[in-house]
Amino acid sequence: MKAIVSPNIRVRHPELFEVGEDSIVDDYCYFSTRVRIGRCSHVAASCTVGGGSRFSFVLGDLSSLSSGVRIWCASDDFARDIVTVIPRGIDDPKRHSIVGDVIFGDLTAVGANSVVMPDNRIPEGTVIGALSYVPPRTAFEPWSVYAGIPVRRVGARDREAVLAQARSLRAALGAQRA
Repeated sequence: MKAIVSPNIRVRHPELFEVGEDSIVDDYCYFSTRVRIGRCSHVAASCTVGGGSRFSFVLGDLSSLSSGVRIWCASDDFARDIVTVIPRGIDDPKRHSIVGDVIFGDLTAVGANSVVMPDNRIPEGTVIGALSYVPPRTAFEPWSVYAGIPVRRVGARDREAVLAQARSLRAALGAQRA
């Protein structure tokens, strides 16, 4: 199945926007970074992925963002900086921007209304519960469940059960195309 991308989203850099087969991007999402969404993945309604074309957001295969998730690949440092738009052509060497790609591995998920800050790598099988806050450069363990403000590890995922489901889905997709 071809990807389903709502006509009611905003993509600031369409030439840097890629969505894999069998994936869905729902209404009212906004993207202003390089975006690569894997196969059989879902970005639910009203998600934001921001940070500019210098940075990348990747959502692996068989992964999802629930409604209202905010992913930031760039942010002002609210404690040490003026928080405003600096016009093009004006270089402000004193800014302390928080920047970095946000990469989600395969079989990952983020619960509704969570916020993920820049420079994070979420490994395969890791999930983040609803209403969580992920600070920059958080260390994650694969196949774990994280939740809270800020996030902390709250448990392990059933890796074998999830992988069995993934194998079954992949086999069905392969048979469907044969």
